[in-house]
Amino acid sequence: MIVGAVSAHLYLSLSALLFGLGAIGVMVRRNPLVMFMSIELMLNAVNLTFVTFARELDDLAGQVVVLFVLVVAAAEVVVGLGIIVSVLRQRPGATADDASLLRG
Repeated sequence: MIVGAVSAHLYLSLSALLFGLGAIGVMVRRNPLVMFMSIELMLNAVNLTFVTFARELDDLAGQVVVLFVLVVAAAEVVVGLGIIVSVLRQRPGATADDASLLRG
């Protein structure tokens, strides 16, 4: 191990902490934008775990999975944020329970 390098268990602990914060944000908050950011935090925590294991195992498969997760997350941001912004423009005080706004 290189002197001064951070061990894998610290990265995994940070990832677990970030995932827990994201899960708490999804369960506690009712604002759709905050829930959306919490889901993104959870995705990035999983990405950190994949990169950590890829580094420890000297395998590029984890990093390839992270690339695909980032592409899917970017598409999710484009579509999800557009929906959230349009709903919040119609009703500024809308919560996640107001899903009936999406009916046509």
